[in-house]
Amino acid sequence: MKRDLIVFGEDWGGLPSSTQHLIRRLSQDRKVVWVNSIGLRRPTFTLHDCKRAWRKLTASRTTAKTRKDSPLSLTSSTETPDNLIVVNPSTLPAPRSTLGRKLATRMLRKQLTPIIERAQLHDPILWTSLPTAVDMFDQLGASSLVYYCGDDFSSLAGVDHMTVAQREEDLVQKADLILAASEALFTRFSNKRTKLLPHGVDYDLFSIPAQRAEDLPNNGKPTAGFYGSLSDWLDYDLLNQTIHLMPEWDFVFIGKPCDAALSLAQHNNVTLLGPKSHHELPGYSQHWSASLLPFVDNAQIRACNPLKLREYLAAGRPVVSTPFPAINEYRNYVSVVHSANEMAAALNSAANQTPNSRQQSAVSMHTWDARAQTLNAWLDVL
Repeated sequence: MKRDLIVFGEDWGGLPSSTQHLIRRLSQDRKVVWVNSIGLRRPTFTLHDCKRAWRKLTASRTTAKTRKDSPLSLTSSTETPDNLIVVNPSTLPAPRSTLGRKLATRMLRKQLTPIIERAQLHDPILWTSLPTAVDMFDQLGASSLVYYCGDDFSSLAGVDHMTVAQREEDLVQKADLILAASEALFTRFSNKRTKLLPHGVDYDLFSIPAQRAEDLPNNGKPTAGFYGSLSDWLDYDLLNQTIHLMPEWDFVFIGKPCDAALSLAQHNNVTLLGPKSHHELPGYSQHWSASLLPFVDNAQIRACNPLKLREYLAAGRPVVSTPFPAINEYRNYVSVVHSANEMAAALNSAANQTPNSRQQSAVSMHTWDARAQTLNAWLDVL
């Protein structure tokens, strides 16, 4: 009988993260209590943070519904699996003091214990994607601890870096298994309990031909597209220069835009489509001329392994990217550029290419199902 899971992750139901992809598949054979985000930073008195804090305080404790108010860049219509219970806890986000940590732990234990007891979990494993959950390890009846590290938290914008670094140090010492989503993250943890688990891809979703999205520009021009978080880790100087050089192209951006992304709309050939559901994305990425990965060069990007890379490749369209370590595995299928002139040349080269079955084959074996099968075997020996 497989052991069940208590998972501390982001809010369930937004843009499907690697954790959600994996846990969705693990829940086929394991019961899961999923705890929505307990935070990585102390809130400020901005309108966004006040609204988020109010939602956290007033949300019902458990739900089987998908959240529609997620602040993430893409929405999701993915339903909650039958074997998974979602909990919306009230807590103190990322408390620094010893007293604050004790209070937050007590609050979470009081809310979660009756839910876990009703779920009748079998010998549960506590899984966390958030270092701030380390204090809960010995509070909920779990005897094994898994740390899934998908980001370099020391470089994430908006994170209370000192607090999170301290929690991560504790977590690494206590974890029975550490899962690193990229080579860069894997090298941070020099112990035998660390395993590399790169991101997978929903290959069928992105490779099986999808109907062209109705709001994708269709005026005969070639189109370059991007979907995801339109945040400050995109190179907007590079994008603005490239867009200016290529008035004969359309540029499409899908996601919730930051102020810098909104500035792209100054160009007549730019369309900002806003957030889209995950299952809708192939209707765009299969039908534009080239997919973009225009990242800046910083510590966060050097440690990342973006899910959209494999999704882009599975869609079969040319991929144009700035350099970052995770791209190296697919160098034969990606045009890596360093300037606006290079990006323009790569896009012009991609304009009339047909779908590339070789690049699709390169990711066809790296599905989320395959990743979950590997992960199941590791969990079974904890």
